[in-house]
Amino acid sequence: MFSPGDLLIIPFDDWINDFVRGWLVPNFRPLFRAAQVPITLVLNALDDFFNFVPMLLTTAVFSLAAWKWAGKGMAIFTIIGFFFIDMIGLWPETMTTLAMILTSVFFCTIIGVPVGILAAGSDLLWKIVRPILDIMQTIPSFVYLVPIVMLFGVGMAPGIIATIIFALPPIIRLTNLGIRNVRGDLVEAAHAFGSTRWQMLTDLQIPLALRTIMAGLNQTLMLALSMVVIAALIGAGGLGLVVNTGLGRLDVGGATAGGVGIVILAIVLDRITQGLGEQNQTNTVSLRQVLSNLLRLQGSKQAEPTRKAA
Repeated sequence: MFSPGDLLIIPFDDWINDFVRGWLVPNFRPLFRAAQVPITLVLNALDDFFNFVPMLLTTAVFSLAAWKWAGKGMAIFTIIGFFFIDMIGLWPETMTTLAMILTSVFFCTIIGVPVGILAAGSDLLWKIVRPILDIMQTIPSFVYLVPIVMLFGVGMAPGIIATIIFALPPIIRLTNLGIRNVRGDLVEAAHAFGSTRWQMLTDLQIPLALRTIMAGLNQTLMLALSMVVIAALIGAGGLGLVVNTGLGRLDVGGATAGGVGIVILAIVLDRITQGLGEQNQTNTVSLRQVLSNLLRLQGSKQAEPTRKAA
């Protein structure tokens, strides 16, 4: 059977190798290595902090947070789960994994929320960003581990960068979705009250979109958790390293213990962030806040001429 490949072979892999090895790495590796400095600083600070704090204190803080935002049952599960992790000897690795996850989520948030807001305000930008997010979500993570190692080296920080790339799309997508779904009549009312773009964003759009943004943050958190095992292949530590070490040695017990630790940590963080998003603000409360902000804005606008006349 005839196929186009019989007439023309495209050396796509050679083009990629020439681009990465011949141009990108020689010219930009120092820049990329410098860009990982803030990630390293945040990661090391969190890792040192979580490994310094006593296990009982950390368990108490997380169980109280679970009680407040996820209920009594989740608080009991947190206590039992954290005690179990400590008793199987994986508490330091769990705290390193927690530091990696929080570092990844922190940088995903400071990148993803502004990009999502900008994309919500520009259809052209969203058309550009959307296929990039599709690529980031669908391309196998092992594919971009190679250029990450070539550009950033191996270690904890490159593992965090790989996790950020993998976990970033949900928070951008859901921030964009939440801002775009704000009711049009409320946006028109804000315009009528004379609000600026910044006032409309902070007093109207973000409060109403907050639950959707928190859902994106939750999904980013869960994707970061799922990436820690793969990130261990390029030098990241924590529970992912325990799983990969067990896999390499055919140590079923060790790999299972690391996997159970990841599951417990994932359940605790997922339920806490879900409860935080649900209890932070309901739509009704947000609407009341928006209306009060608009009325306050109108009052300040009306008071300006009086102050000037005085």
